[in-house]
Amino acid sequence: MSATRVFVARLAGCTVFDPAGDRLGKVRDVLVVYRKDDPPRVVGLIVEIPGRRRVFVSIGRVTSISSGQIITTGLINVRRFEQRGGEVRVIAELLGRTVVFTDGSGQATIEDVSIEEHGPGEWAVSQLFVRRPRSSPSPFAKGATVFASWSDVREKTAVGQAQSAEQLIATYSDLKPADLASTLLDLPQARMLEVAEELPDDRLADVLEEMPESEQVEILAQLDDDRAADVLDQMQPDDAADLIAQLSEERGEHLLELMQPEEADDVRMLLAYAPDTAGGLMTTEPIIVSADATVAEGLALIRRHELAPALGAAICVTLPPYEPPTGRFLGMVHFQRMLRYPPNERLGTILDQGLEPVTADTSAAEVSRILASYNLVSVPVVDDNHRLVGVVTIDDVLDYLLPDDWRSNDSSDEVRERVPNRAGVRTPSSSTRLNTRGRRTGHGTS
Repeated sequence: MSATRVFVARLAGCTVFDPAGDRLGKVRDVLVVYRKDDPPRVVGLIVEIPGRRRVFVSIGRVTSISSGQIITTGLINVRRFEQRGGEVRVIAELLGRTVVFTDGSGQATIEDVSIEEHGPGEWAVSQLFVRRPRSSPSPFAKGATVFASWSDVREKTAVGQAQSAEQLIATYSDLKPADLASTLLDLPQARMLEVAEELPDDRLADVLEEMPESEQVEILAQLDDDRAADVLDQMQPDDAADLIAQLSEERGEHLLELMQPEEADDVRMLLAYAPDTAGGLMTTEPIIVSADATVAEGLALIRRHELAPALGAAICVTLPPYEPPTGRFLGMVHFQRMLRYPPNERLGTILDQGLEPVTADTSAAEVSRILASYNLVSVPVVDDNHRLVGVVTIDDVLDYLLPDDWRSNDSSDEVRERVPNRAGVRTPSSSTRLNTRGRRTGHGTS
Protein backbone atom coordinates (compact mmCIF):
# COMPACT_ATOMS: atom_id res chain seq x y z
CA MET A 1 0.00 0.00 0.00
CA SER A 2 1.59 3.29 -1.08
CA ALA A 3 1.83 6.37 1.12
CA THR A 4 -1.50 8.15 1.08
CA ARG A 5 -3.10 11.23 2.59
CA VAL A 6 -6.88 11.45 2.59
CA PHE A 7 -9.34 13.97 4.00
CA VAL A 8 -11.92 12.27 6.19
CA ALA A 9 -14.95 14.35 5.14
CA ARG A 10 -14.43 13.09 1.58
CA LEU A 11 -14.56 9.50 2.79
CA ALA A 12 -18.14 9.81 4.10
CA GLY A 13 -20.35 7.72 1.85
CA CYS A 14 -17.46 6.08 -0.02
CA THR A 15 -18.05 2.46 -0.99
CA VAL A 16 -16.11 -0.31 0.72
CA PHE A 17 -15.15 -3.31 -1.43
CA ASP A 18 -13.59 -6.70 -0.80
CA PRO A 19 -10.60 -7.86 -2.93
CA ALA A 20 -12.95 -9.48 -5.47
CA GLY A 21 -14.67 -6.15 -6.09
CA ASP A 22 -17.89 -7.01 -4.25
CA ARG A 23 -19.52 -4.15 -2.39
CA LEU A 24 -19.53 -4.48 1.41
CA GLY A 25 -21.04 -1.16 2.50
CA LYS A 26 -20.37 2.56 2.88
CA VAL A 27 -18.05 4.53 5.14
CA ARG A 28 -19.89 6.57 7.75
CA ASP A 29 -16.99 7.70 9.96
CA VAL A 30 -13.34 7.22 10.95
CA LEU A 31 -12.45 6.17 14.49
CA VAL A 32 -9.31 7.53 16.21
CA VAL A 33 -7.73 7.44 19.66
CA TYR A 34 -5.73 10.26 21.17
CA ARG A 35 -2.07 9.85 22.12
CA LYS A 36 -0.07 11.88 24.62
CA ASP A 37 2.66 13.34 22.42
CA ASP A 38 1.63 12.26 18.92
CA PRO A 39 -1.33 12.96 16.60
CA PRO A 40 -4.39 10.73 17.08
CA ARG A 41 -4.02 7.22 15.69
CA VAL A 42 -6.64 5.78 13.33
CA VAL A 43 -8.00 2.49 14.67
CA GLY A 44 -10.64 1.76 12.05
CA LEU A 45 -13.64 2.74 9.99
CA ILE A 46 -17.32 2.71 10.88
CA VAL A 47 -19.04 1.08 7.89
CA GLU A 48 -22.75 0.75 7.19
CA ILE A 49 -23.58 -2.66 5.71
CA PRO A 50 -26.94 -3.86 4.32
CA GLY A 51 -29.67 -3.64 6.94
CA ARG A 52 -28.41 -0.20 8.02
CA ARG A 53 -26.12 -1.85 10.51
CA ARG A 54 -22.98 0.05 11.54
CA VAL A 55 -19.96 -2.22 12.02
CA PHE A 56 -16.31 -1.69 12.90
CA VAL A 57 -13.64 -2.41 10.29
CA SER A 58 -10.13 -2.42 11.74
CA ILE A 59 -7.64 -0.26 9.87
CA GLY A 60 -5.45 -3.36 9.72
CA ARG A 61 -8.04 -4.92 7.41
CA VAL A 62 -7.86 -2.02 4.97
CA THR A 63 -5.50 -2.42 2.04
CA SER A 64 -6.27 0.78 0.16
CA ILE A 65 -7.91 4.11 1.00
CA SER A 66 -8.74 6.81 -1.51
CA SER A 67 -11.35 9.54 -1.72
CA GLY A 68 -13.44 7.35 -4.02
CA GLN A 69 -13.31 3.85 -2.57
CA ILE A 70 -11.94 1.62 0.18
CA ILE A 71 -10.50 -1.86 -0.42
CA THR A 72 -10.42 -4.36 2.46
CA THR A 73 -9.24 -7.90 2.97
CA GLY A 74 -12.90 -8.93 2.86
CA LEU A 75 -13.15 -10.11 6.48
CA ILE A 76 -15.95 -8.13 8.13
CA ASN A 77 -17.23 -8.46 11.69
CA VAL A 78 -21.02 -8.05 11.52
CA ARG A 79 -21.59 -7.29 15.19
CA ARG A 80 -23.10 -3.84 15.66
CA PHE A 81 -20.51 -1.16 16.38
CA GLU A 82 -20.25 0.08 19.96
CA GLN A 83 -17.95 2.97 20.74
CA ARG A 84 -15.41 2.42 23.49
CA GLY A 85 -14.05 4.86 26.00
CA GLY A 86 -11.21 6.93 24.55
CA GLU A 87 -12.37 6.47 20.97
CA VAL A 88 -13.38 9.54 18.98
CA ARG A 89 -15.40 9.65 15.76
CA VAL A 90 -13.82 12.20 13.46
CA ILE A 91 -16.91 13.29 11.51
CA ALA A 92 -19.42 13.03 14.34
CA GLU A 93 -17.31 14.45 17.15
CA LEU A 94 -14.11 16.11 15.93
CA LEU A 95 -15.32 18.22 13.01
CA GLY A 96 -16.77 21.48 14.23
CA ARG A 97 -14.64 21.63 17.37
CA THR A 98 -12.87 24.83 18.32
CA VAL A 99 -9.09 24.77 18.57
CA VAL A 100 -6.60 27.36 19.80
CA PHE A 101 -3.25 27.93 18.07
CA THR A 102 -0.34 27.26 20.41
CA ASP A 103 1.54 30.28 19.03
CA GLY A 104 -1.14 32.58 20.44
CA SER A 105 -2.48 33.67 17.03
CA GLY A 106 -6.09 32.97 17.95
CA GLN A 107 -8.60 30.19 17.50
CA ALA A 108 -10.30 28.37 14.64
CA THR A 109 -12.89 25.70 13.88
CA ILE A 110 -11.98 22.29 12.47
CA GLU A 111 -13.64 21.80 9.07
CA ASP A 112 -11.79 18.69 7.94
CA VAL A 113 -9.10 16.27 9.06
CA SER A 114 -6.55 14.50 6.89
CA ILE A 115 -5.20 11.08 7.79
CA GLU A 116 -1.94 9.68 6.47
CA GLU A 117 -0.40 6.22 6.25
CA HIS A 118 2.95 5.80 8.02
CA GLY A 119 3.31 2.07 7.49
CA PRO A 120 1.26 -1.02 6.61
CA GLY A 121 -1.98 -0.71 8.56
CA GLU A 122 -0.74 2.36 10.44
CA TRP A 123 -2.67 5.58 9.87
CA ALA A 124 -2.71 8.77 11.92
CA VAL A 125 -4.08 12.30 11.76
CA SER A 126 -1.65 14.40 9.75
CA GLN A 127 -3.22 17.81 9.23
CA LEU A 128 -6.26 19.83 10.18
CA PHE A 129 -8.15 22.07 7.79
CA VAL A 130 -9.41 24.91 9.99
CA ARG A 131 -11.27 28.19 9.54
CA ARG A 132 -10.42 31.27 11.55
CA PRO A 133 -13.17 33.65 12.77
CA ARG A 134 -14.30 36.19 10.20
CA SER A 135 -12.59 39.55 10.42
CA SER A 136 -15.40 41.54 8.77
CA PRO A 137 -18.79 42.30 10.37
CA SER A 138 -20.49 41.56 7.04
CA PRO A 139 -22.83 38.51 7.29
CA PHE A 140 -21.42 37.34 3.92
CA ALA A 141 -17.81 37.37 5.05
CA LYS A 142 -16.03 34.15 5.95
CA GLY A 143 -12.91 33.59 7.97
CA ALA A 144 -9.66 32.54 6.35
CA THR A 145 -8.93 28.82 6.03
CA VAL A 146 -5.51 27.37 6.84
CA PHE A 147 -3.83 24.01 7.29
CA ALA A 148 -2.40 23.20 10.69
CA SER A 149 -0.57 20.24 12.11
CA TRP A 150 -1.91 18.57 15.26
CA SER A 151 0.97 19.99 17.30
CA ASP A 152 0.13 23.54 16.18
CA VAL A 153 -3.19 23.59 18.02
CA ARG A 154 -4.92 22.45 21.16
CA GLU A 155 -8.60 21.85 21.66
CA LYS A 156 -10.62 24.50 23.40
CA THR A 157 -12.62 22.63 26.04
CA ALA A 158 -14.26 25.27 28.18
CA VAL A 159 -16.58 23.75 30.77
CA GLY A 160 -20.15 23.60 29.50
CA GLN A 161 -19.23 24.75 26.01
CA ALA A 162 -21.09 22.81 23.31
CA GLN A 163 -19.18 22.00 20.16
CA SER A 164 -20.57 23.30 16.88
CA ALA A 165 -22.75 20.85 14.93
CA GLU A 166 -22.70 22.87 11.70
CA GLN A 167 -19.81 20.98 10.10
CA LEU A 168 -21.36 17.60 10.89
CA ILE A 169 -24.65 18.70 9.32
CA ALA A 170 -22.82 19.91 6.21
CA THR A 171 -20.96 16.61 5.93
CA TYR A 172 -24.19 14.62 6.02
CA SER A 173 -26.18 17.02 3.84
CA ASP A 174 -26.54 14.50 1.00
CA LEU A 175 -27.80 11.65 3.17
CA LYS A 176 -31.35 10.45 2.76
CA PRO A 177 -33.56 11.07 5.82
CA ALA A 178 -33.51 7.41 6.84
CA ASP A 179 -29.71 7.29 6.65
CA LEU A 180 -29.34 10.55 8.55
CA ALA A 181 -31.71 9.27 11.24
CA SER A 182 -29.61 6.12 11.56
CA THR A 183 -26.48 8.25 11.81
CA LEU A 184 -27.94 10.41 14.57
CA LEU A 185 -29.06 7.36 16.53
CA ASP A 186 -25.45 6.17 16.56
CA LEU A 187 -24.18 9.42 18.10
CA PRO A 188 -23.77 9.97 21.83
CA GLN A 189 -27.04 11.30 23.23
CA ALA A 190 -25.78 14.84 23.88
CA ARG A 191 -24.32 15.07 20.38
CA MET A 192 -27.50 13.70 18.79
CA LEU A 193 -29.63 16.33 20.51
CA GLU A 194 -27.17 19.08 19.58
CA VAL A 195 -27.21 18.14 15.90
CA ALA A 196 -31.00 17.76 15.90
CA GLU A 197 -31.41 21.28 17.25
CA GLU A 198 -29.23 22.67 14.43
CA LEU A 199 -31.11 20.96 11.60
CA PRO A 200 -33.59 23.06 9.59
CA ASP A 201 -37.25 22.43 10.44
CA ASP A 202 -38.05 20.49 7.25
CA ARG A 203 -34.90 18.36 7.51
CA LEU A 204 -35.54 17.58 11.17
CA ALA A 205 -39.14 16.67 10.34
CA ASP A 206 -37.98 14.18 7.71
CA VAL A 207 -35.47 12.67 10.14
CA LEU A 208 -37.99 12.35 12.99
CA GLU A 209 -40.32 10.43 10.68
CA GLU A 210 -37.59 7.79 10.34
CA MET A 211 -36.84 7.43 14.06
CA PRO A 212 -38.30 5.21 16.77
CA GLU A 213 -40.97 6.92 18.86
CA SER A 214 -38.82 7.06 22.01
CA GLU A 215 -36.11 9.09 20.24
CA GLN A 216 -38.74 11.28 18.57
CA VAL A 217 -40.16 12.19 21.97
CA GLU A 218 -36.68 12.75 23.41
CA ILE A 219 -35.69 15.17 20.65
CA LEU A 220 -39.01 17.01 20.71
CA ALA A 221 -38.63 17.45 24.47
CA GLN A 222 -35.43 19.44 23.86
CA LEU A 223 -37.15 21.92 21.54
CA ASP A 224 -39.08 24.94 22.72
CA ASP A 225 -42.79 24.80 21.96
CA ASP A 226 -42.69 27.20 19.01
CA ARG A 227 -39.88 25.27 17.30
CA ALA A 228 -41.55 21.93 18.06
CA ALA A 229 -44.80 23.15 16.49
CA ASP A 230 -42.93 24.34 13.38
CA VAL A 231 -41.31 20.91 13.00
CA LEU A 232 -44.65 19.13 13.45
CA ASP A 233 -46.10 21.37 10.72
CA GLN A 234 -43.45 20.00 8.34
CA MET A 235 -44.15 16.35 9.16
CA GLN A 236 -46.65 14.14 7.39
CA PRO A 237 -49.94 14.42 9.33
CA ASP A 238 -50.01 10.72 10.21
CA ASP A 239 -46.44 10.83 11.55
CA ALA A 240 -47.16 14.02 13.47
CA ALA A 241 -50.27 12.41 14.98
CA ASP A 242 -48.29 9.35 16.05
CA LEU A 243 -45.70 11.56 17.72
CA ILE A 244 -48.22 13.82 19.50
CA ALA A 245 -50.01 10.72 20.77
CA GLN A 246 -46.83 9.85 22.70
CA LEU A 247 -46.74 13.20 24.50
CA SER A 248 -48.65 14.25 27.56
CA GLU A 249 -52.17 15.39 26.78
CA GLU A 250 -51.36 18.90 28.00
CA ARG A 251 -48.29 19.41 25.83
CA GLY A 252 -49.84 17.70 22.84
CA GLU A 253 -52.82 20.05 22.89
CA HIS A 254 -50.58 23.06 23.40
CA LEU A 255 -48.49 22.12 20.35
CA LEU A 256 -51.62 21.61 18.28
CA GLU A 257 -52.72 25.14 19.18
CA LEU A 258 -49.35 26.49 17.99
CA MET A 259 -49.41 24.58 14.68
CA GLN A 260 -50.84 25.94 11.47
CA PRO A 261 -54.66 25.51 11.69
CA GLU A 262 -54.93 23.34 8.57
CA GLU A 263 -52.12 21.04 9.69
CA ALA A 264 -53.52 20.85 13.23
CA ASP A 265 -56.99 19.95 11.93
CA ASP A 266 -55.55 17.03 9.95
CA VAL A 267 -53.65 15.77 12.99
CA ARG A 268 -56.69 16.08 15.27
CA MET A 269 -58.77 14.08 12.81
CA LEU A 270 -56.16 11.31 12.75
CA LEU A 271 -55.89 11.25 16.55
CA ALA A 272 -59.59 10.40 16.70
CA TYR A 273 -58.97 6.99 15.11
CA ALA A 274 -57.57 3.89 16.76
CA PRO A 275 -53.93 3.25 15.74
CA ASP A 276 -54.72 -0.25 14.40
CA THR A 277 -57.32 0.96 11.88
CA ALA A 278 -57.16 2.45 8.41
CA GLY A 279 -58.00 5.84 9.93
CA GLY A 280 -55.06 5.57 12.31
CA LEU A 281 -52.65 4.56 9.54
CA MET A 282 -53.75 6.89 6.74
CA THR A 283 -52.28 10.15 5.55
CA THR A 284 -54.58 13.03 4.77
CA GLU A 285 -52.47 14.50 1.95
CA PRO A 286 -53.05 12.41 -1.19
CA ILE A 287 -53.28 14.01 -4.62
CA ILE A 288 -56.94 14.89 -5.20
CA VAL A 289 -58.36 16.24 -8.47
CA SER A 290 -61.67 16.59 -10.27
CA ALA A 291 -62.91 14.20 -12.93
CA ASP A 292 -62.27 16.89 -15.56
CA ALA A 293 -58.53 17.04 -14.83
CA THR A 294 -56.38 15.74 -17.68
CA VAL A 295 -53.64 13.14 -17.79
CA ALA A 296 -51.12 15.95 -18.37
CA GLU A 297 -52.29 17.74 -15.24
CA GLY A 298 -52.15 14.52 -13.24
CA LEU A 299 -48.60 13.74 -14.35
CA ALA A 300 -47.53 17.27 -13.46
CA LEU A 301 -48.87 16.82 -9.92
CA ILE A 302 -47.07 13.55 -9.26
CA ARG A 303 -43.86 15.01 -10.66
CA ARG A 304 -43.44 17.27 -7.60
CA HIS A 305 -40.13 16.67 -5.88
CA GLU A 306 -41.50 16.79 -2.33
CA LEU A 307 -44.16 14.14 -2.97
CA ALA A 308 -43.55 10.74 -1.39
CA PRO A 309 -43.26 7.95 -4.03
CA ALA A 310 -46.14 5.96 -2.53
CA LEU A 311 -48.46 8.98 -2.79
CA GLY A 312 -47.36 9.61 -6.36
CA ALA A 313 -48.35 6.13 -7.50
CA ALA A 314 -52.01 7.07 -7.89
CA ILE A 315 -54.34 10.07 -8.00
CA CYS A 316 -57.70 10.31 -6.23
CA VAL A 317 -60.69 11.68 -8.13
CA THR A 318 -63.60 13.18 -6.19
CA LEU A 319 -66.41 15.67 -6.39
CA PRO A 320 -65.75 19.09 -4.81
CA PRO A 321 -64.44 20.07 -2.34
CA TYR A 322 -61.00 18.65 -2.97
CA GLU A 323 -59.63 18.72 0.59
CA PRO A 324 -60.39 15.82 2.99
CA PRO A 325 -63.13 15.19 3.78
CA THR A 326 -63.87 15.73 0.10
CA GLY A 327 -67.01 15.45 -1.94
CA ARG A 328 -68.06 11.96 -2.97
CA PHE A 329 -65.11 9.72 -3.86
CA LEU A 330 -65.22 8.64 -7.51
CA GLY A 331 -62.13 6.47 -7.87
CA MET A 332 -58.36 6.35 -8.35
CA VAL A 333 -56.17 6.54 -11.43
CA HIS A 334 -52.82 4.75 -11.25
CA PHE A 335 -49.65 6.30 -12.59
CA GLN A 336 -49.02 3.51 -15.09
CA ARG A 337 -52.55 3.81 -16.44
CA MET A 338 -52.03 7.51 -17.10
CA LEU A 339 -48.96 6.71 -19.18
CA ARG A 340 -51.10 4.66 -21.58
CA TYR A 341 -53.38 7.56 -22.51
CA PRO A 342 -52.89 10.84 -24.40
CA PRO A 343 -52.18 14.00 -22.35
CA ASN A 344 -55.64 15.48 -22.99
CA GLU A 345 -57.56 12.42 -21.72
CA ARG A 346 -59.89 13.20 -18.78
CA LEU A 347 -59.01 11.29 -15.62
CA GLY A 348 -62.67 10.66 -14.91
CA THR A 349 -62.81 8.35 -17.94
CA ILE A 350 -59.92 6.08 -16.90
CA LEU A 351 -60.74 5.36 -13.25
CA ASP A 352 -59.81 1.99 -11.77
CA GLN A 353 -63.31 0.52 -11.44
CA GLY A 354 -62.11 -2.59 -9.63
CA LEU A 355 -60.58 -0.86 -6.60
CA GLU A 356 -62.94 -0.52 -3.66
CA PRO A 357 -62.07 1.97 -0.89
CA VAL A 358 -61.95 0.97 2.76
CA THR A 359 -63.64 2.74 5.65
CA ALA A 360 -61.74 4.48 8.42
CA ASP A 361 -62.55 1.75 10.94
CA THR A 362 -61.26 -1.08 8.72
CA SER A 363 -58.63 -3.06 10.62
CA ALA A 364 -54.95 -2.71 9.78
CA ALA A 365 -54.83 -6.45 9.09
CA GLU A 366 -57.57 -6.13 6.46
CA VAL A 367 -55.82 -3.16 4.84
CA SER A 368 -52.60 -5.22 4.67
CA ARG A 369 -54.47 -8.09 3.03
CA ILE A 370 -55.98 -5.78 0.40
CA LEU A 371 -52.63 -4.20 -0.46
CA ALA A 372 -50.99 -7.62 -0.77
CA SER A 373 -53.86 -9.28 -2.67
CA TYR A 374 -54.10 -6.60 -5.36
CA ASN A 375 -50.41 -5.57 -5.53
CA LEU A 376 -51.21 -2.00 -4.46
CA VAL A 377 -49.02 0.66 -2.88
CA SER A 378 -51.98 2.66 -1.53
CA VAL A 379 -55.68 2.24 -0.81
CA PRO A 380 -58.27 5.06 -0.43
CA VAL A 381 -60.13 5.57 2.85
CA VAL A 382 -63.70 6.96 2.93
CA ASP A 383 -66.17 7.90 5.63
CA ASP A 384 -69.78 6.74 6.00
CA ASN A 385 -70.87 9.26 3.36
CA HIS A 386 -68.31 7.92 0.86
CA ARG A 387 -66.21 11.07 1.16
CA LEU A 388 -62.45 10.63 0.82
CA VAL A 389 -60.66 11.24 4.13
CA GLY A 390 -57.19 9.91 3.22
CA VAL A 391 -55.15 7.03 1.84
CA VAL A 392 -53.16 4.27 3.50
CA THR A 393 -49.79 3.71 1.82
CA ILE A 394 -47.66 0.60 1.90
CA ASP A 395 -44.92 2.26 3.97
CA ASP A 396 -47.42 3.09 6.71
CA VAL A 397 -48.57 -0.53 6.80
CA LEU A 398 -44.99 -1.79 6.97
CA ASP A 399 -44.24 0.57 9.86
CA TYR A 400 -47.25 -0.88 11.68
CA LEU A 401 -46.44 -4.54 10.96
CA LEU A 402 -42.72 -4.42 11.77
CA PRO A 403 -41.60 -4.62 15.42
CA ASP A 404 -41.15 -1.34 17.27
CA ASP A 405 -37.36 -1.69 17.22
CA TRP A 406 -37.07 -2.68 13.54
CA ARG A 407 -34.75 0.24 12.79
CA SER A 408 -32.16 -1.21 15.15
CA ASN A 409 -33.10 -4.87 14.80
CA ASP A 410 -30.02 -7.11 14.73
CA SER A 411 -31.84 -9.94 12.99
CA SER A 412 -31.87 -8.36 9.56
CA ASP A 413 -32.40 -10.98 6.86
CA GLU A 414 -29.87 -9.28 4.63
CA VAL A 415 -27.20 -9.58 7.27
CA ARG A 416 -28.21 -13.09 8.24
CA GLU A 417 -27.83 -14.28 4.64
CA ARG A 418 -24.27 -13.04 4.58
CA VAL A 419 -23.08 -15.01 7.62
CA PRO A 420 -20.87 -18.03 6.75
CA ASN A 421 -21.76 -21.54 7.89
CA ARG A 422 -19.79 -23.42 10.52
CA ALA A 423 -17.44 -24.87 7.94
CA GLY A 424 -16.41 -21.36 6.98
CA VAL A 425 -17.99 -21.58 3.52
CA ARG A 426 -19.63 -18.41 2.29
CA THR A 427 -23.32 -18.55 1.49
CA PRO A 428 -24.32 -18.47 -2.21
CA SER A 429 -26.08 -15.14 -1.69
CA SER A 430 -22.83 -13.23 -1.36
CA SER A 431 -19.09 -13.54 -1.88
CA THR A 432 -18.46 -11.37 1.17
CA ARG A 433 -16.38 -12.97 3.90
CA LEU A 434 -17.79 -12.32 7.35
CA ASN A 435 -16.76 -12.93 10.92
CA THR A 436 -19.42 -13.36 13.60
CA ARG A 437 -17.24 -13.85 16.65
CA GLY A 438 -17.77 -10.40 18.14
CA ARG A 439 -16.83 -6.85 17.39
CA ARG A 440 -13.06 -7.19 17.81
CA THR A 441 -10.48 -8.45 20.28
CA GLY A 442 -8.14 -5.53 19.78
CA HIS A 443 -7.63 -2.54 17.55
CA GLY A 444 -5.35 -4.42 15.21
CA THR A 445 -7.79 -7.21 14.27
CA SER A 446 -11.39 -7.52 13.30
